[in-house]
Amino acid sequence: MNDDKILPTAASQPGALIDYAMAIAALKQSDPILATLIEQVGACTLNLGRQKGDLLYCLCESILYQQLSGKAAAAIHRRFLALYPDQNFPTATELLNTSDDDLRSAGISRPKIVYLKDLAQKMLDGLPTLTELEAMDDEAIVQTLLPIKGVGRWTVQMLLIFRLHRWDVLPVDDLGIRSGIRRAYDLAELPDKKTVERIGQPWQPYRTIAAWYLWRSLDIKTPASVTNP
Repeated sequence: MNDDKILPTAASQPGALIDYAMAIAALKQSDPILATLIEQVGACTLNLGRQKGDLLYCLCESILYQQLSGKAAAAIHRRFLALYPDQNFPTATELLNTSDDDLRSAGISRPKIVYLKDLAQKMLDGLPTLTELEAMDDEAIVQTLLPIKGVGRWTVQMLLIFRLHRWDVLPVDDLGIRSGIRRAYDLAELPDKKTVERIGQPWQPYRTIAAWYLWRSLDIKTPASVTNP
């Protein structure tokens, strides 16, 4: 990824207000269909949904939210945090020392317990910090974190978007992205990975912003969705 065309990351400036005007202007010019969608959705508020916390916190949260509804995952996440009442979040060592029974009592599945403890062990073994990850390009970050059990490319891409605030990430396997493209581009079926990549090629180097608009576009009710909820 060519980072000389993007603004400073939100991870390095946690209190920063981000101006998306340049990215939005470029996206509108590059793709008339996306331009219409941007007008329908309105102002980009991607930064308001940014993750907080260190790498352990962010990846634990992502693992807990995998394959669950937001409401169910949030409840499990709260019960997980309640296991450590004297602090905001456990250290890697404390997580490793938490019994499987205690983690199960929070509603965490057995496979996810394995994932959490593998993450904790790899943190102790020397995973980079967020600050160290910031100095790496997107694909290097993906390859660094993929060896963690339960962490796939999509999980790392969510970290890139919502914590490191990288501007040129397109999660081609994300159902929301595929659904948004199908609807916006009037496709007969969900696009495959190659189709998403092809449609998204003109959006570089602002594919993250385009992805956010595709996600938000699914909240817009079409006449058909109003008639047939």
